[in-house]
Amino acid sequence: PVFAGMNGSAIENFSCVIYNVSLMNCTWQAGRDAPGDTQYFLYWQNSRYDDAMECEIYIKDENGRNTGCRFQNVKIETEKAYFLVNGSSKDSRIQFYDEYIQLYKTEILTPPLNVTVNCTRDPAGCIITWQPPLTNHVENVNCFQYEISIQNK
Repeated sequence: PVFAGMNGSAIENFSCVIYNVSLMNCTWQAGRDAPGDTQYFLYWQNSRYDDAMECEIYIKDENGRNTGCRFQNVKIETEKAYFLVNGSSKDSRIQFYDEYIQLYKTEILTPPLNVTVNCTRDPAGCIITWQPPLTNHVENVNCFQYEISIQNK
């Protein structure tokens, strides 16, 4: 299909990350050949049952151009989320960019909770306990893997 808009005007390097359980940042770079006055707008749909919504909190570069979006209270749905970034310019038509993303793959987990260390003098050594990290998507806690790094002082 032929996309309306100048080649090289669509955004590049689009990526999203979920952190602190329910916050999400999506970022992108302006198209290499986009005119200087190009402004970009992000729309997303968390599932096919939700309405498409425009970004509420844009991240801007020094020229006031939208280069990202901050989201609050994000819930990870079981299906892929749909993202669309289109642009406008006085000089030319701007190509749009769209992508489906499985949000659970983008989540940065918080550290494990309530880490405790109890050490004894006998050969049993130390017992370290913790609880699973907080997470946005409901996950089987048996899926978590942990790595313990012990520095001998």
